Amino acid sequence: MCSRYSNFEVGVDKHQQSKDSVFFRDGKRRIDFVLSYVDDRDGERKQERRREYEANLQKAGLELETEDKLVSDDRKTYFVKIHAPWEVLATYADVLKIKVPFKENDIPVHQDIPMDWLFTPFRLPDHIMNPEPDYFTSPFNKGKIDFFLIDDKETFFPPSVRNRIVYYILARCPYHKTDREDKKGIKRLLNNGTYGSAFPLHDSRYWKPSRDSNSESERFNLYKHWAQFFSFFKEQPLNLIRKYYGEKIGIYFAWLGFYTEMLFFAAVVGLICFLYGLFTFDDNVWSKEICSEEIGGNIIMCPLCDKKCGYWKLNSTCNSSWQSHMFDNVGTVFFAIFMGIWVTLFLEFWKRRQARLEYEWDLVDFEEEQQQLQLRPEYETKCTSRRLNRVTQEMEPYLPITSQCARTFLSGATVIFWISLIIACIIGVIAYRLAVYAAFASIMKDSPTNNIHMVGSLITPQLATSVTASCINFVIIMILNLMYERVAIWITDMEIPKTHLEYENKLTVKMFLFQFVNYYSSCFYVAFFKGKFVGHPGDYIYMFGWSKLRNEECDPGGCLIELTTQLVIVMSGKQVWGNVQEALVPWVMNRWGSRKARSHPESRYSRWEQDHDLQNFGHLGLFYEYLEMVIQFGFITLFVASFPLAPLLALLNNIIEVRVDAWKFTTQFRRPVASKAHSIGAWQEILNGVAVLSVVTNAFIVAFTSDMIPRLVYMYAYSNDLSMKGYINNSLSVFNISGFSEDNRYRDYRYPSGHEKEYSHTMQFWHILAAKLAFIIIMEHVAFMVKFFVAWMIPDVPSEVKARIKRELPNTIHHHHHHHHHQIQEDTTFSSDLLFNQPPANH
Repeated sequence: MCSRYSNFEVGVDKHQQSKDSVFFRDGKRRIDFVLSYVDDRDGERKQERRREYEANLQKAGLELETEDKLVSDDRKTYFVKIHAPWEVLATYADVLKIKVPFKENDIPVHQDIPMDWLFTPFRLPDHIMNPEPDYFTSPFNKGKIDFFLIDDKETFFPPSVRNRIVYYILARCPYHKTDREDKKGIKRLLNNGTYGSAFPLHDSRYWKPSRDSNSESERFNLYKHWAQFFSFFKEQPLNLIRKYYGEKIGIYFAWLGFYTEMLFFAAVVGLICFLYGLFTFDDNVWSKEICSEEIGGNIIMCPLCDKKCGYWKLNSTCNSSWQSHMFDNVGTVFFAIFMGIWVTLFLEFWKRRQARLEYEWDLVDFEEEQQQLQLRPEYETKCTSRRLNRVTQEMEPYLPITSQCARTFLSGATVIFWISLIIACIIGVIAYRLAVYAAFASIMKDSPTNNIHMVGSLITPQLATSVTASCINFVIIMILNLMYERVAIWITDMEIPKTHLEYENKLTVKMFLFQFVNYYSSCFYVAFFKGKFVGHPGDYIYMFGWSKLRNEECDPGGCLIELTTQLVIVMSGKQVWGNVQEALVPWVMNRWGSRKARSHPESRYSRWEQDHDLQNFGHLGLFYEYLEMVIQFGFITLFVASFPLAPLLALLNNIIEVRVDAWKFTTQFRRPVASKAHSIGAWQEILNGVAVLSVVTNAFIVAFTSDMIPRLVYMYAYSNDLSMKGYINNSLSVFNISGFSEDNRYRDYRYPSGHEKEYSHTMQFWHILAAKLAFIIIMEHVAFMVKFFVAWMIPDVPSEVKARIKRELPNTIHHHHHHHHHQIQEDTTFSSDLLFNQPPANH
């Protein structure tokens, strides 16, 4: 092995060093990365690969130190500690154009907020919020070292930059003697089991700061000020998060925090609308009519299913009609329009917040700077054909256009196939609902018409059916999810995206399309299809035309109350399940892992072993965090007309979510390799899409799902004294059955039997339909006008940021200028192969 220490010396050394160090045995060189492996008896080829790989890493200039398995606490695992000396860091920082400070920022920051003292309880101490002063930065250039602010070469590059550079080398280092293109990179070595894991180290334990004075203990600070649940009302230390975890994770938490702040306003307005529904309970004439013995008690309704169901009296649905009034009132329409505007404000203000972060975190010319660092090693190895890049005049790999088209087409087809699979499952669940509904209804309604109250008005057949169906739906969703994730990753790999950024975005869009259909389809069904295609007594419409399943009708209280039930079950179920799964799974895994470690205390439980026992943060880790929030965003915008309390539920969930995520990142996961991102990526477009769709769905829900419009039409056009008296009688149609003295009613506007147009729609039906369509058109136009006006009014980049960027340009321009000249002669010789075949000293 590369270790220069014999076992004996290790034994002596063991006691002198603190268990919790992030340095090599000499206490000076910092550990930038750790690889671990278990020595198999039969692993000849793995040993060979490791020997070759480690030799190549040393050729590339990295320094390694191996911890023998006898020292580690399970007596099985070897740890290879990697340190990148200054020479390597400087060479690669130059190649990757990593930005470093050259001068302190002398522009004074004007931030005199009026009423500042009001916000003091929400503030964190200044050294936590701004862990380092504000600098002017420029891409590192090895040739002009005195230009930059270098006090100490050991600490000039922060740990997050160091681990990025080391990971870049690890990902491209070959592990095979023959120069085969595809035999390189730590990713493949992890996949084929040569190494067990590869990770950078946390800088201290999370519950107490490191004893070493050289270590910053940022993890401890994050845990103390950010991940504690009781600091849920405080601001987040975004700069510290960015310094420790990199920009990508920083941006996620910035977005999550901002979304939670904005939700607060939506939640307050939603609560007011809900209370309005509660307090106007007594003005609810039609519910009184349904409940009264004279009207509701005398109206006998048609059976809800064939053969087994009996007739029923209208006043048996008294409760559900009161409940639906809580959500189906004028306040809800106002709230739906308000949410349309809120969504626009949210997206516009987020763009501004993002622009400010981009400036503060130096991501303004992110795209060009990231080109080299972002190239995926897989792309370099799989694309064998090369062509000249006109800009840099270098040969670079590319994918032929025909291959690209074929791959894209195949992936599109696969996604469509899976989406149709879900829709098939949903239809299956609906068929289940119909079949079971008939059974439930016949069990509950076997008694004669009067004894409907026997089971109690609480368990209606509708309720029993929709609860069981929702549960089945939930299980199917979970199973399909697990399967599709594998498929999506496989397809995205097959498309061979060029950069990590592109890979993320492609994967995001694929996964989101699937999840969108997955989570929302049942809600869309209840909102727009259920009870709309029913037919009328004597001529019902059956599912698929030939089956014996009669299409479902809505609860007599209206479809809206069912949509609300569906929404509450799916939304709260998903959130509770999500939080439990997120927090509990890693915790249980880690308890189990560290219990093994505590079993023999005589060994020292070192920094790298503690981190080795934590969970790995996969490349889909952040994707699921975003997905969960965006799906939730969909629930509170798309169906908000049916449930004004949704934003409140979401707000409570998010306050917990921020801290659960923070706790997870600081305590349960290994430190992720710092990666950059200058925005939330594809999610921005997805949120815009959901926002536009939400205006449309809300207009349709108010018009077609709620009883809002029929009531207004009745009130202004058909009632005699502009009141709602007689509305119930008016909204039911008559169907008479031979041999039955009374007439039976069903919910629709059709002519009675015996009329010359019997069972066709009445004029009132067409009048109401016209009103519904007019409402949709007006509401959409108003909402979109306001949206575009707001978007036009609010500039994307705050004016102060624009001003500061202008102020900074003179500072950097002259420098950039020289910088490019020098680079040209160096860069022509540079290519990733050269870098490994000769040590960087010759560069």
